[in-house]
Parts: sequence; C-alpha cells; structure tokens
Amino acid sequence: MLDAPASGVAWALGLVGDVRDVLASLGLVADGGTGSVEVCELSAMGRPLFERRDVPLDVLAGQASGLRLLPDQHLTVALRFPGEWMEAGVRRRAEKLFVLRVHVWGRGAVLLVLAAHADAWMTLDLRERPQPEVAAENAPRLAAALKQISELTGSETDPGDPTWHARPTADGFADLLVEGAEYDDSWDNFEVPARWRRLVKLLPGGYGEEEDYECTTEEPVRYAEVRCGERLLGFLWASADGAAGYEPRGAAGDAAFGAGVPWLLRFRAARSAGAGASEALEGCLGRIEAGVTVGAVVRRAPSLDALQELSGRG
Repeated sequence: MLDAPASGVAWALGLVGDVRDVLASLGLVADGGTGSVEVCELSAMGRPLFERRDVPLDVLAGQASGLRLLPDQHLTVALRFPGEWMEAGVRRRAEKLFVLRVHVWGRGAVLLVLAAHADAWMTLDLRERPQPEVAAENAPRLAAALKQISELTGSETDPGDPTWHARPTADGFADLLVEGAEYDDSWDNFEVPARWRRLVKLLPGGYGEEEDYECTTEEPVRYAEVRCGERLLGFLWASADGAAGYEPRGAAGDAAFGAGVPWLLRFRAARSAGAGASEALEGCLGRIEAGVTVGAVVRRAPSLDALQELSGRG
C-alpha cells in the first residue's frame, strides 16, 4: 500500500506512467496498449461517476487528468500493455502481456497490482512441460522490473496468492521444477474452458446444442487462419465427425475473440441449412466479414488439442 496525495487522479496516472517506463526499459512492454479509468463513490461501487474503457493510452491521460478524487471516492486505473518475450532467441509478441491496475482511495491509500499474461517466466509451461531455457531468457528481466518498481514506490512486493497456473514470488514466480505444479495441465483444465466461455458470451443466445455444430472432437481437424490485415487473430476449424468451431489466438488479445463471432454465426446458419461441418468451413474460405478475413488455405492439425495449443503460443 502507498499513500496518494490529494490530487489522486493525476498522481495515479503519473505512477502508472513511471511503472510502464520501467517495464519498457527492460524490453518487457511495447508501444501501444489501452487503458480504463473508473471513479465511484465508496457507497456505490457498482455505479461509476466517471468511466472510460478501452481507450488508447495517450488519449486516456487527457480525458482523466482533470479529475479530482474526493475523500469518499475510489479510483481504478487499469492499463493493458502489449509486450514481448524470448523463446530460443526469437521474440514473441502478445497484445496483452501485462495488466497494471492502480486502486486509489480518496483518503489516501493506494494499491498497485501487476499481472503477467504469459508463462515465459516459469520453468514449467502451462502443460507442465519443462522450459528452463525459456525461463532463463525472460525471468531475470521480470525480477529486475519488480525490484525497480519496489524501489520506485518505496514499498515491498507482495506476491499474492497462487493462481491456477503459477506461484508468484517477490521476484517473479517459483521454480516449479523444484516445487511442483499446483495443477496438472492447467492450460487444458482452466485456460481453454475459460476462453470458450468468454467466446460464447459474445454469441447471441450463447451456444446451443440444436443450432450449432459440436464444439469438441477427438479427430484430426482442418483449419484456416483468421486475420485482420497481417495480424493473425485465430483459427476456424472443422473435423470429419461433424464438429466445428473457432480458436482465438491468445497473443492477439481481445480482438481475437470478437473476430470469431461472425464466423461462428456463419457456421450456425450453415448447420440450419443442413450443411456438414467441413462444408461450412469451405464456405468461409477466402471471405471477409467486418474487416476480418478467413484464409483460402486449409491446414491440418493432428487434433483439436494441438490446434488449441497452437492458438495459445505467441
């Protein structure tokens, strides 16, 4: 916890800017990103007095810098940063590599929270496979960032509670090769279902058994890339046993989820018209919907599990 001056909003924006500079100096975050600001009365936290969501960072500062926080109010600033990590000397980029949140109470208390959205800092990946070389390339930079942020704020780092995927420590994450993982295959058990629930919420009426293709299969899958310009957002797929769906590419961030909606709706229409899953996939190839294109080239993956893993990598 920190203490904020009376001009809490401007101070908080300055703090998150300083933290971003620390991360950028170590090559952890890149240009771009979006932010959100919310001010609420403490007695009515669910009804914001001021709110801006998913605004470019340079615009956000201008919109919120004139606000002043009163004693009985609470401010939340949340920033999503794109960034890069290394794998065998190759740079990989994610559109949401870190999320930084600052909570400011009008009477002075401040809580700064940094969340990492990649397993590059861990000695086991999310499928519990050893990756000490990946951790060795990336974990030292994260440790250096946490040390510098602690010095910047004059506060000790509280690692927080273990998550589905990892055990945070004051300088990064615990060595799971020594301590062991909390769960077996947290990617398949937690991350894949969570991604699917998020995608389903975007579909009108959710995902119904009668009007949609089966969304799982044990068979090999055929798939096509879904892109916006040169940016790869996900994979549209179908299998020989009548299943079909869409896998968002994790590194593409929020845009990956919305990009799948029009194609899943096309699948729904094809199913209602009596088309098989493979025929529905063929009908989407080369098409453009809301600026998003399905590639004309069909690739093959040995299983849906393999495609889901591909979608989760940078």
